[in-house]
Amino acid sequence: MRFVFAFLALMLTGSLHASVPGAPMEQLVDAEWPASGAPGVAYAIVDHGEIASGARGTVLAGSDEAVTPDTPFQIGSISKSFTALAIMQLVEQGRIDLDAGVGTYLGAFRGQPSAAITIRQLLSHTSGYSTVQGNAMHGDSAAGEGELAAYAARIAQWNPAHQPGTVWEYSNANYQVLGALIEQTSGEDYATYVESHILAPLGMDNSSVADGGPRGEMAVGHRPWFGGHRPFRQGLTERINAPAGGIFASANDLALYLAMMVNGEDDIITAASKAAMLHPASEASPFYGLGWFIDGESGTASHSGLVPGTETLATILPSQGKGVAVLVNANGGIGFGENLQLRNAITAKALGFDYAGEGARLWPKVTYLMVVLLPLFFLASIAWAWRNRRKLAAKSGVSGLFSLWFPLFAMFAVAAVLLILIPYMFGGSLDTLLLYQPDFAQAMVAAAITGPVWAIFRLIVTYREKARTGRNEAGEAAG
Repeated sequence: MRFVFAFLALMLTGSLHASVPGAPMEQLVDAEWPASGAPGVAYAIVDHGEIASGARGTVLAGSDEAVTPDTPFQIGSISKSFTALAIMQLVEQGRIDLDAGVGTYLGAFRGQPSAAITIRQLLSHTSGYSTVQGNAMHGDSAAGEGELAAYAARIAQWNPAHQPGTVWEYSNANYQVLGALIEQTSGEDYATYVESHILAPLGMDNSSVADGGPRGEMAVGHRPWFGGHRPFRQGLTERINAPAGGIFASANDLALYLAMMVNGEDDIITAASKAAMLHPASEASPFYGLGWFIDGESGTASHSGLVPGTETLATILPSQGKGVAVLVNANGGIGFGENLQLRNAITAKALGFDYAGEGARLWPKVTYLMVVLLPLFFLASIAWAWRNRRKLAAKSGVSGLFSLWFPLFAMFAVAAVLLILIPYMFGGSLDTLLLYQPDFAQAMVAAAITGPVWAIFRLIVTYREKARTGRNEAGEAAG
C-alpha cells in the first residue's frame, strides 16, 4: 500500500526528487538568512510538478544537526488549508453540506446562538468568532490536553463577537470546530484522518499531525530574546489546536502538497473543489477562500503559519503551476531579528515577482526599544526621586499637587495599556504575547510594575520629607 501512495504522489507531482535551485536563489538565501538571526530555514519550490529545494542552518541553535529540505517543522496555520481540504473531501462524499449550520452535525451547537453558523463561514473566518476568542486556549494547558469534541462543545457555549456572515475576522476557533466536525462525520480522529487521507496519498512521508504524543526528529523552534533567540520545545503536540496549526511537514513534503493544489487535476479532491477553495468565499470574505488567503491582483493564494518558535509561509500561483514553501525555526522579533523579509524574498524570487524588501522597519524598532528601556527609565527615576526628595517636598499649591499626583494616575493608565490594550491589539491576552514575544512581553510586565512603583515611591518620599521638614521647623520655632 505504501508503494501505491508513493506512485500516486509521483503521478501527481511529476517528480519526487528535489533538484538544487539555481544560483540566484542560493545567493538570495545567503544574503537574507543571516540578517534574520534564525537558526535555520528550509524552502521548496514547485514549478509544474518539478521540485527544487534548499536549506540553511541547524535544527537547534548551537547544534551540529543541519536543517535539510526533509526536516519536519510545525507549519502553524498552513494547517488550516489541510483542514479545509479534508472538509472538501467529506463534501464530495456527501457527508457535509458547506451551507448547512454546524448544529446539523455537532449536537453541542443545537439550541445555541452559534447553531446557524455554516461550514462555509467557519472555513472563511466569517462565523463571527473573534481572534481573541480563537486564542482563548493560550495559557490553558488543561484545554490543550483535551479532546476536540469537548473543546468544540465549549466553543458552542460562546456568543460570537459578530453576527455570522457579516464580518471577516481570523479566528482559530473556526478550525478547532471544523476539526471536531471532521471527526464526527468521518468516524476517525483528526490526526488519523489527515494522515491517511491527505499526507499518505501525497507521499508526505516526513509529515504528521499533532496527536498529544511525543514528536520525533524535527526543527526546534526559537523565540526572540533581547536581540537573540532561545529554544522553545513546549506545546508542540496539543491535539486541540491541530486543525488550526498542528501539522508538521518538511519543505519537500509541502511542495508535494502545493503541486497537487496547482495541477488542475482530479486527484484527492476534484479540480472544481480546488478552484472553490481558491476563490473568495463570500462578499464578507473578499480576500479569503476556504483555508487560503486570496490575492486577486497577483493571482496568488497563500497562508502563513505562526506558532511559538516557528514561522512559515506557503504560496501558490495556480495559473502558472507554481508554488513555494518557506519554513523558519524562529519567531521574528519586533523590529530586530525579523524573518519576514527572508520568507517574502524567497517567495517572490520563486514566483518571479519583484520585491523591494521591508525597508528600515524604524517604527517597530523604536517601539521595541521604548518598551525594553522603560523599566530601566523607571528605576532611574526612583533613584532620582530619592536624591531630589527635598525638591519634590518643596512643591506646593495646585500646580505642585498636580505634578505630584498626576504621575500616579498616569502610570496606572500606562500599566493598563501595557497589560491589556497592547496584548488585545496583538490578537489575544498577555499569555498569548508571552508565548510569541517573551522578551517584549516581559519588558511590558516589568514596565507595568516599575511605573506605578516609581509613582508611589515618589509620593512616599515626598510626603515623608514634607513631614520631616515640618517637624524640624516646628522644633526650631519651639526652640
